[in-house]
Amino acid sequence: MSEQTNTDILINIAQDFYINQLTIADISTKYQVSRYKISKYLDEALAKNIVSITIKSPFARSPELEKQLSISYPGHRFYVLANTEKNSNDADRFYAFAAQNVQRLIEPLKIIGLSWGDTVYNVIERFKPTTKEQLIFTQFMGENGKYNSLAGSMRMVQKAANKYNSQYSTLNAPLYILNNQIRQLLALEPAIQPTLTTAHQMDLILTTLGTMESLESIPSWHDSLAALFPKLNVKQIVGLLYGRPFDQNGHFLIDSNADKTFGISIDNILQVPIRVGVVNNKFKSHAVAAALRGNFLTDVILDEPTATKILASNV
Repeated sequence: MSEQTNTDILINIAQDFYINQLTIADISTKYQVSRYKISKYLDEALAKNIVSITIKSPFARSPELEKQLSISYPGHRFYVLANTEKNSNDADRFYAFAAQNVQRLIEPLKIIGLSWGDTVYNVIERFKPTTKEQLIFTQFMGENGKYNSLAGSMRMVQKAANKYNSQYSTLNAPLYILNNQIRQLLALEPAIQPTLTTAHQMDLILTTLGTMESLESIPSWHDSLAALFPKLNVKQIVGLLYGRPFDQNGHFLIDSNADKTFGISIDNILQVPIRVGVVNNKFKSHAVAAALRGNFLTDVILDEPTATKILASNV
């Protein structure tokens, strides 16, 4: 068989398969050639660049930004959604990208801890429904106080569990409890203790970064900030994570002895193997950079503008 004849056959078979969408069995019948040989012809068409396959994923990542972030903040894993000409600021696309990566991380795990907020809500909203009955979604801190919000922490674990047809565990207690004795005794209550026990076994935490402004917007905490965070210079705070404020150097500003947060301790939280932070707000870039300096997170999912701003803040 001449080279030209062979090329013509490869072109015809490739057109039938890729353009006319005939099955290999149909092509085999058409050309009176075995299905095995048709498969070999298709492989040959690819090898000789007669066929070029381009997959246009809506979730193209930015390997260059991920590499730069990994150099600046070693020991962390980064997932950066690259901008596209059409969707440079598409929040919906970002949340779907984050959901895809979070679900991939969740797949082999058993116990998932969730915080609260619109970002976490939007990621869970875009989870692809599946069934994993043994999976448990749990709170590991008390309720943030946004009782009329769908993005409250208790509703979050219920929502995630519905996506997986799985189990969930809630903490029927506020995020902060000022009275030390009440906070310690409440943790021993039969309605509370099982959730805290579950939270101590978390494989992964899904969270985002908060601000003092968001905390102050909740009536329960607005008038109690001085009691919650005594002797704290508010100007030092660059963000909140796991209910605790931290500074630009990556240090939590609340001593463990003065911590009013109800739930598992910050030391226990930082022992969770995978701690995923999702951020698509470049105005939180300084807070993300500080959280990375403190090793508060292991995995960070970002959009391109936020990633770029984080790198700029590290100069």
